[in-house]
Amino acid sequence: MTFLHHAPVRCLGVDVARDRLAVDDGITAATVANSRAAIRSLLRTSRPDLVVCEPTGGYELLLLEECLRAGIACHRADTLRLKAFIRSFGTLGKSDAIDAAQMAAYGRERWTKLPLWQAPDADEKQMQALVRRRADLVAFKVAEQNRSRAPGARAMAASFRAMLATITRQIAALERAIAALVAQNAGLRHRVAICTGMNGIGTVSAVTILALMPELGHLQRRQAAALAGTAPHPNESGTARGRRRQRGGRPQVRTALFMPALRAAAGQGEFAAFYARLIANGKPPILAIAATMRKIIITLNARLRDNQNHQS
Repeated sequence: MTFLHHAPVRCLGVDVARDRLAVDDGITAATVANSRAAIRSLLRTSRPDLVVCEPTGGYELLLLEECLRAGIACHRADTLRLKAFIRSFGTLGKSDAIDAAQMAAYGRERWTKLPLWQAPDADEKQMQALVRRRADLVAFKVAEQNRSRAPGARAMAASFRAMLATITRQIAALERAIAALVAQNAGLRHRVAICTGMNGIGTVSAVTILALMPELGHLQRRQAAALAGTAPHPNESGTARGRRRQRGGRPQVRTALFMPALRAAAGQGEFAAFYARLIANGKPPILAIAATMRKIIITLNARLRDNQNHQS
């Protein structure tokens, strides 16, 4: 991740919609079309040092690409953090103009901690799309299976069978596309090999983790744990000491880590001894599984960083 080294003189907050952009630099506000020509004109006339927007279902990508082309630093803000920042001022109203102004303020105040957006590799971008689509279909398949077993579902049995067969074929097609993409990209193939070199990580888990956490191998250990949603957060007040819980991060990465951790809990894989030691020290099983998930992602990050594809 890269960050700004100097405070931005002019920070531009942009609230993105499908057809238009609400823009605010702390002094003036405007609305422009969400088109390549309009964005280029905006960046040329405003000349910002930092542009801040938030995820909007992909409609923000045009803005990010044009900022990158113009050499302007840009940050795609985490929605929950941005909303917490806005609420901290007691702002209860919600509009595109308000959000744009607050994004500009967010950039001016928090610029030292805002990672700058970088264009993903084309194959990594395609891998993310394939992995996310597969996850959607797997969830849909589970839902259809549950419905097919519900009371009164017999009358719709033919519909359930047809739908499940279609979903199964689509999942298989996506898995073939993922395998082909990994095979043709030497970098992805090498990273997958490093991950699957860990006893307990299969190809599906490895591809899911790498697609949804492409930063892996370039992070500090605590950053890796937090980004994967496996970092324990304190729950304390006064003399009370509550149980630390995993929160935040990327839930699909955490889900992909759960099965390898269960494998360790069953006494299999290279983290079985780590899990057994935690249990022997009195840790509840669910906490031991959570700690094992964190150990797995930290170890994967270190091996990818050090380019190691052997078990240790």
